[in-house]
Amino acid sequence: MSKTLFQKIIDREIPAKIEHEDDRCIVIHDIQPQAPVHLLIIPKKLIPRVGESTPSDEAQLGHLLVTAGVVAKKLNLPRGFRLVINNGPDACETVPHLHVHLLAQRQLTWPPG
Repeated sequence: MSKTLFQKIIDREIPAKIEHEDDRCIVIHDIQPQAPVHLLIIPKKLIPRVGESTPSDEAQLGHLLVTAGVVAKKLNLPRGFRLVINNGPDACETVPHLHVHLLAQRQLTWPPG
């Protein structure tokens, strides 16, 4: 099985603008931003999508959300931000490696999509 795009970024085979990194995840700027701030919070452990996660992934998934809050605070986003996780083709998932989108600094519509 070939590496996902995100695994190649984590392994530094493909360059990316890194905002944050720790031993469990990496946060990069999206190359096709949908908002002035559009970051991807990616676990270093490959989980194809949230619908395929297992109970053993609970701490990792929680870490992604906590990291989103840490990064948002660092970027000083006082008006708020949105977190999005796509799961499958109907949700516009393009990379089969779970990741959280952090979008901010523009008014986002509701309902989304």
